[in-house]
Amino acid sequence: MATIILLFLLLSGLSTITAQQKYSNITLGSSLSPKTNPSSWLSPSGQFAFGFYPEGEDDFIVAIWFAQVPEKTVIWTYNQDDPKNPSNVTLQMTTDGRLVLQTARGQAKDIPTATDSASSASMLDSGNFVLYDSNLDVLWESFNSPTDTIVQGQRLLADSRLVSSASRTDHSKGRFILGMQTDGNLVQYPYTDTSWATPWYSYWSSNTYGAGDNVTVNLDKNGHLYLLNSTGFNIRNLSPAVSPSDGTIYYRMTIDVDGIFRLYSLSPSDNWSIKWSSTEDKCEPKGLCGLNGYCTLSDQESVCRCLPGFDFVNQAQRMLGCGKNTSEYGCEKENYSMRLLDSTEWEDNPYAILSSPNIQDCEEMCLTDCNCEAAIFSNLKCSKQRLPLRFGRRVINSESTALIKVGNRRFTTTNEPEPNKQGKKVLSHEILITIVVIAIVAFIVLMVSGVLIYRYRVWVYHQLPDTGRIGLNEEITLQSFTYLELEKATNGFREEVGRGSFGTVFKGVISNGERIIAVKRLERVVDEGEREFRTEMRVIGRTHHKNLVRLLGYCHEGSNRLLVYEYMCNGSLENFLFKPEKYPSWDERVGIALNIARGILYLHEECETQIIHCDIKPQNILMDEFFCAKISDFGLAKLLKPDQTKTFTGIRGTRGYVAPEWHRNLPITVKADVYSYGIMLMEIICCRKKLDTELQEDEIVLSDWVLQCFEEGDLGKLVDDEVVDKKRLERMVKVALWCIQDDPALRPHMKKVVLMLEGTIEIPVPPGPSSFLSSI
Repeated sequence: MATIILLFLLLSGLSTITAQQKYSNITLGSSLSPKTNPSSWLSPSGQFAFGFYPEGEDDFIVAIWFAQVPEKTVIWTYNQDDPKNPSNVTLQMTTDGRLVLQTARGQAKDIPTATDSASSASMLDSGNFVLYDSNLDVLWESFNSPTDTIVQGQRLLADSRLVSSASRTDHSKGRFILGMQTDGNLVQYPYTDTSWATPWYSYWSSNTYGAGDNVTVNLDKNGHLYLLNSTGFNIRNLSPAVSPSDGTIYYRMTIDVDGIFRLYSLSPSDNWSIKWSSTEDKCEPKGLCGLNGYCTLSDQESVCRCLPGFDFVNQAQRMLGCGKNTSEYGCEKENYSMRLLDSTEWEDNPYAILSSPNIQDCEEMCLTDCNCEAAIFSNLKCSKQRLPLRFGRRVINSESTALIKVGNRRFTTTNEPEPNKQGKKVLSHEILITIVVIAIVAFIVLMVSGVLIYRYRVWVYHQLPDTGRIGLNEEITLQSFTYLELEKATNGFREEVGRGSFGTVFKGVISNGERIIAVKRLERVVDEGEREFRTEMRVIGRTHHKNLVRLLGYCHEGSNRLLVYEYMCNGSLENFLFKPEKYPSWDERVGIALNIARGILYLHEECETQIIHCDIKPQNILMDEFFCAKISDFGLAKLLKPDQTKTFTGIRGTRGYVAPEWHRNLPITVKADVYSYGIMLMEIICCRKKLDTELQEDEIVLSDWVLQCFEEGDLGKLVDDEVVDKKRLERMVKVALWCIQDDPALRPHMKKVVLMLEGTIEIPVPPGPSSFLSSI
């Protein structure tokens, strides 16, 4: 008897060990890193992997993927909002039972949200990653937190959703959702904002409304996709069973980048193949082509086009939508014409609907209305619209026509010719002959002009030694001046026109008095050799943008360091903005805000060498003769001595505009300029300074007051009830609040700031930033 009991205990122990080995292939203390071995944990068969998946040249995401197929398809992604990680992170199963993503600076993020500490983990052959407690009970599993895919044996639970990826190579959140609603309906929506379940935005559903509050989407091992209610009753087959599986065929259902969800199969000798899709119409997903773009089919493939007067925001990613390619000017009817898009349908979001007997009357109604930017003519109704338009698609035989108001000047288009009222025009033989003759004459004139200009420039070049190099054409090279030349040009540095962080600015003239210049005499800058200083000047000299003050030349003689700029006759934005006798108009302020944003975008992303300004403020924004805003003092931050600051040792910038990371010894990135821009944008909106102790207590700190007005829904107070475009005011306030977020990662890049200001992309509601000004 004792022998039998002993044998029973031994077998029980062996079975426990076997179970532990089966499920606990990842023990406490195990870790992964992207560029060392191991970088992932494999399932027992090696079919699935959990760990670091490469995305881009030096970025990695924490993901689950098929590891034994040529196209290593990702089926689950951690932190779809911001999945990318650098190569110096570590994924660790800690000794206290947490799965933690550890950064190089020691910051840690718990990946799953299990309430209890885990004892082990497993990457299963089903594609499920699981955390267990000491009794091998499941604490957390990836199957219950899907991202854009479910695999065979997995369910999409009620009140859960799948969100498409941004692109095939970017697994962050995209623009489409498949949601299993609590009313029993499986529905697809465009991901427009935080409110994803908006019935009138849906473009596909299972039509199972009212089937119960606990309906699930199921995919079995035979490739059968269906809906079950809480009693286990099959209420709808989405796809038929493809074929009985012997374990060698895998299935997955994914909501793809284009907004269509598809069922795929994979056999050992083949690649992924589509077995079923929710629709064959690739233009059906709403918003596929982004704001101000519309979808049309070509050989059954979706093709994105732009509205007349618009270009793609990114030619390589046309799904991002379109932005205006013309500038805005006056409201007068003669400045605009209407362009027509026949057979197109859009989201119907009018601010006015009028009866219209014909399309010509609808055109006239929009042209004579300053608020009208577009109109939809359908069923003898003229629906006036404001931009942006969205959810556009071309529908054959549709009676809906879109009318777009386009400026008559500087209009260009990169899209297909759009139909107008008379249809497509055919050039006559005589017009073609005229065009050819004009082109030949223009070519001859250009050739002659080119020869003359070339000869003139060669002559000027040979004359340079006799002119002391004053007036050197800046298109040829950055001018190197002597100190005596600049002393003479400024009449002994007599007329001071400005003073800032770097030194004093004087007015001068060159080229025999024909060109006015501004000479900045640098003070208290870092001591460096002539070669290093010239290198910095060449970097600044290669920056050319209409919203940057142009550097014409420099002087480096001994301790004398001077910079020569184009002269800005209308002073700084500070003087222009804060004059109580005449504030700039709302339209002028909108233009200024956009011009500055475009200038900073150029410095951050578009010039040859990235430049972080470090001191964005109204004093460093200058106004030219046409009151166009231009950024000055860019590229000079690294020339400052460490103690040359306004308030804080080691901080570059001006109190109230500097980002919080300056005070926390964190790395300084382009997001520091974004913060400064956000503070200045509030000043531009409100025509007041960031700090004004003469106002009421709750209005002293501008950022706090703006946030308060935004939360109370009373933005009119910010502009003294001035007549403004309320939609644009709200847009600018939301952009400013995003820009001044404490966490640099939450602030948008300047590219996104420009797109948001232009109205090209939507702006989610910003969280309330903690005011830094109030703490200093």
